[in-house]
Amino acid sequence: MSTKTLICGTLLLFTVVVSGCVAPGPGLGIGSIPVPVSPYFQQGYEDVAWEKERGYTDKVVVLGPVSEGEAIASDPPTEDQVIRLLEKSRPVSGGVPFGEITYRNIKGIERHLISDHIDPPRFYPGIGPAQVHHAHYKCIVYFEEVTNVGWPIPHTLRNEDAVEVLYIDKDHFHRVGGPEHIQGGM
Repeated sequence: MSTKTLICGTLLLFTVVVSGCVAPGPGLGIGSIPVPVSPYFQQGYEDVAWEKERGYTDKVVVLGPVSEGEAIASDPPTEDQVIRLLEKSRPVSGGVPFGEITYRNIKGIERHLISDHIDPPRFYPGIGPAQVHHAHYKCIVYFEEVTNVGWPIPHTLRNEDAVEVLYIDKDHFHRVGGPEHIQGGM
């Protein structure tokens, strides 16, 4: 083996070890080598983590009992909830080179309570005696929408006064006192 081959091999081994991809000692072995993830799947993982972090999973919200005349709606939808609903209902395009890419610049969000009422008490399996509290919101999103088209003739379309109206329902349960409050029996 020549000296040149030995030096090149040592430099290659040193580069691989120092790069962080493969480290000597305890580690993940072949699992420590990074693997690229498609942005499509990455967005799905981020959505699941966002819902889990904020408690928007399949959990049922059961709040304490409501006093007479205390039918006040829960917190209005957050800006994050409204923007995520806008992305689901009207997704933006993009990601294809020389294709069409759309951007949104949010200018403002208005949230209006439309309806707030409580159903009569009844028995729900798995929850017990409870009432459903319905709160319906109308959310108006003002934004600027910019679309860059790259093929066949590159140009930009700009809608500075775009408006989208979204309706969000925030329903939850309230516990009820004794069995005399239950409609329909157990």
